[in-house]
Amino acid sequence: METARVGQSIKHPLYGKGTVVKVMASLYTIHFPSRGNMDISQRAEGLELLDEEPEGETESGETLTMSVVERTLRRVLEDYSDVQQIVPLGERWQGGTLLLQPADPSLKAKEIPIETFFHKIVMVRDRLRVMEQQINAHNGLSDTDKVELQQYITRIYGSLTTFNLLFKDNAHHFVGDKKS
Repeated sequence: METARVGQSIKHPLYGKGTVVKVMASLYTIHFPSRGNMDISQRAEGLELLDEEPEGETESGETLTMSVVERTLRRVLEDYSDVQQIVPLGERWQGGTLLLQPADPSLKAKEIPIETFFHKIVMVRDRLRVMEQQINAHNGLSDTDKVELQQYITRIYGSLTTFNLLFKDNAHHFVGDKKS
């Protein structure tokens, strides 16, 4: 039997039809709708490769192929994870430090690399964006509640506009309520 590829349908004599999700040296990981993922030897008796694409359609009627799954996963990760895009720090700040000097001269100052501080600011921004998305998608909140929470988040963005000078590109700036 030829080697299966990821996304290919396969028929097992005992478990029925499944889809190959991983190919290893001597094993396939196959997803069976009724059993979940199982590791099966490539030399298992009665294993039959099917030429068709995996079964199933999306809500829009597309055939469920690996490219559809990849596109969907990419969209979910962008919309709902706190995986952040790469946001460049302004050149003039690269390699710099942030100095926190206490008013009491007997206390030691604290130096923080600006890159570290900037990374934390970007994480706050990205997590606020995820929170916005979760609020908008929440079924238990009324539209009025969603608008009220969005206004709080907008005010938080406004409080963070001080840090816009660290960003290389204006497109990454915090934007608060334009009226205040």
